[in-house]
Amino acid sequence: MSISYVPVIVGFVIALASYFYMQSRRRPNLQSMEQFKGQPRLPKFAVPKRYDIRLKPDLSACKFSGSVAIELNIVADTRFIVLNAAELSVDTPSVSFTHSSNSKVLRPSKVDVVEEDEILVLEFADTLPIGMGLLTIRFQGTLNDKMKGFYASTYNHNGEKENMAVTQFEPADARRCFPCWDEPACKAMFKITLDVPSKLVALSNMPIFEEKVDGDLKTVSYQESPIMSTYLVAIVVGLFDYVERLTSDGVKVRVYCQVGKVNQVKFALVVAVRTLELYKDYFEVPYSLPKLDMVAIPDFAFGAMENYGLITYRETALLYDDHHSAATNKQRVVIVVAHELAHQWFGNLVTMEWWTHLWLNEGFATWVSYLAADNLFPEWKVWTQFLGDYTEGLRLDGLAESHPIEVEINHAREIDEIFDAISYKKGASIIRMLQSYLGAECFQRSLSSYINKFACSNAKTEDLWAALEEGSDEPVNKLMNSWTRQKGYPVITVEVKDQKLVFEQSQFLASGSHGDGQWIVPITLCCGSYDVCMNFLLESMSGTLDMKEFLSDKSNLASAWVKLNVDQTGFYRVKYDEDLAARLQHAIENKHLSATDRYGILDDSFALCMAHQQSLNSLLTLMGAYREELEYTVLFNLINISYKVERIAADATPELLEYIKQFFISLFLHLEDKLGWEPKTGESHLDAMLRGEVLTALAVFGHDLTLKEATRRFCAFLDDRNTPLLHPDIRKAAYVAVMRKVSTSNRFGYESLLRVYRETDLSQEKTRVLSSLTSSPDPNIILEALNFLLSSEVRPQDAVLGLSVSREGRETAWTWLKDNWEHISKIWGSGYLITHFVNSIVSPFASFEKAEEIEEFFASRTKSKIARTLKQSIERVHLNANWVQSVQNEEHLAKALKGLVLGKI
Repeated sequence: MSISYVPVIVGFVIALASYFYMQSRRRPNLQSMEQFKGQPRLPKFAVPKRYDIRLKPDLSACKFSGSVAIELNIVADTRFIVLNAAELSVDTPSVSFTHSSNSKVLRPSKVDVVEEDEILVLEFADTLPIGMGLLTIRFQGTLNDKMKGFYASTYNHNGEKENMAVTQFEPADARRCFPCWDEPACKAMFKITLDVPSKLVALSNMPIFEEKVDGDLKTVSYQESPIMSTYLVAIVVGLFDYVERLTSDGVKVRVYCQVGKVNQVKFALVVAVRTLELYKDYFEVPYSLPKLDMVAIPDFAFGAMENYGLITYRETALLYDDHHSAATNKQRVVIVVAHELAHQWFGNLVTMEWWTHLWLNEGFATWVSYLAADNLFPEWKVWTQFLGDYTEGLRLDGLAESHPIEVEINHAREIDEIFDAISYKKGASIIRMLQSYLGAECFQRSLSSYINKFACSNAKTEDLWAALEEGSDEPVNKLMNSWTRQKGYPVITVEVKDQKLVFEQSQFLASGSHGDGQWIVPITLCCGSYDVCMNFLLESMSGTLDMKEFLSDKSNLASAWVKLNVDQTGFYRVKYDEDLAARLQHAIENKHLSATDRYGILDDSFALCMAHQQSLNSLLTLMGAYREELEYTVLFNLINISYKVERIAADATPELLEYIKQFFISLFLHLEDKLGWEPKTGESHLDAMLRGEVLTALAVFGHDLTLKEATRRFCAFLDDRNTPLLHPDIRKAAYVAVMRKVSTSNRFGYESLLRVYRETDLSQEKTRVLSSLTSSPDPNIILEALNFLLSSEVRPQDAVLGLSVSREGRETAWTWLKDNWEHISKIWGSGYLITHFVNSIVSPFASFEKAEEIEEFFASRTKSKIARTLKQSIERVHLNANWVQSVQNEEHLAKALKGLVLGKI
């Protein structure tokens, strides 16, 4: 009997097992949609391989409709498909998933758009089959006015206002155009089709495959792209002119602009072609697409965007007018074009795995852009000018509220704030430091190996270190981790004891306190001559070096200058003892040091003074040693330091302010005599840029003759926009000078500048005007200028150009920010430009009471997009306040300052 029941029992067990198996397939782990909310990244059970996207923008209504078919590989048991979508209306009945093995069409039982996390969650009744399938979705969206996602930009054509459709997907806004896996590691191929008005130009990443015209509409299909990340997909639809040229290996390069501006993009075209060929040789990898388009966009939040094969730019970063652009504009075009083209390798071909490694994109592109500019225009001395970027990195990274280069990103809304001087400029600086340590040839060879190995895939920081370590036999990973995984940098204190140099490292903080960081520091130094150099790694907190071992002339031991961080290749500051500092000042006065080292000594001294580790008196005395300085980059920094000192002096010792101004005028006046007001035949690019900086400084410090001459030339310019009396290189200086004389009772200059703004169609001219309008000392004029920034006459991306108000206008600007915060948040709050409003208006203050007031105001108004910037800005207010107190406590400052002005010191 028992035997006869066995088949029944076995059958029952099998059926029961089958039931529970199916139930487990239906509801694995009883998971729900809730599990996907609040996560930093998408789940990995579905991998996109190919997108087929069709979009139809309506430029009149500023809307678009579209569909996407995504080839997916289901790699793990799941009933869910989770992807990104934001500000899209998904047509729920259109959503389906078809598995390749059986062609069965599955429709989700639930479709949920989680707006907070910008995800689209599709829940199916049964577990999806492992393997390839096709997800299809139809949707609608708005061509927004936020300069992100798929947006509308306006331009004038034949006197009429027209719209163009533009994409800006980095860092995480492709999801605003089509549902997708909007993460850098989710690379796929893209096939794009557009339905657009026949009269318009329609561009995407790849060349056109087919174009069909049907009356007023046309359907444009593009070749399928190579594998790439969603943030690099691009579409531009509008009315354009273009210029074109082929590279030596047949890549078609075009530069597009508004109709009538084609002469202004010819320079950028030449730069692009030459740079593509340079990078092909340097990286030993050819450009990977058949074409490269560059497009000037009227409304654009960033400087430019490196979309694969279709780079978009602000007009000021791409257009150059021979008659109305300044030398600084020309250099900006070169640097920005070179930066974006570098991304075609660093970022597009080899892509960061996650935004934690953003610096791999931006740090490298910044560094390589200088390499290209130096190759194209060696007379510009751009590696000396690079110190401006280097210093920006140091100043931000000296804050307690800085962040490591490799920073954890836990939500897409946090990404915008790390597009900052740490990712770009500190990133580029440590690359320059590492290249200097390893040697240029070894570094270039290892980079080429890295690109070849990770082409068409993703990489992390440690992958780059591994390639450089393999190519150099140096402990790159050990060396560089201390620079990328902790915030900050060291200050190296050096002093002479018993004919030995004694070094100590500690973390530099702008507050004057010492952090607990420790670095492996590549020390370079020269003693008495650039022929007497040595380098070593400082791996501990301190070290010593016997000067007798490397200084052949023993008689110079007591007097030879010692310069650490030769040519400022290391990302650190140096604090010398009084004797060594005096020797270096003497070397500066006697022109024994290079421009880069003169720059570094000045900048370190300024940073130490601000951190109240050195007196203002000693800083001013050192600045006096630069009276005969002629190098552009050194003087650019000297001028900027002068501006900062003048502001602090106004708060700390207002009774000495006129002496401070007179001292700075005395530093720069000889340069006005040397450079004059008009270009000289055969003068250098650097002198052309310097002229404007010097004249602006003299105007800011109130030099009467400069103010009068600027006004005379400005009046001539108002009568004749082509007058040689006001060359583009000095227009900004003249505008600032004119505004310094503007008041409620004398509005001529202000109203005249508004007329210049309204009459020009050159973006660079508008930029010059906007950045000058808030230079007036009259708070009423400042308020009027700030309100103008919010008017419809100013494009949203340009409003931030006028936020650097005069010292006299600080309080007015703060009140204006508070009164308009709701409006500003509405217009700019979704992008990174909102951070400029906070930083520019908050940071200049210098009292603890104001810091407390600012914190109270933002206590209930802080969004995640401004959280880091707000903390940094308030920290700067505290730093300024402490500096003011330090200066107030200095003894004999007045006597020393009067001596400097009279030339006695």
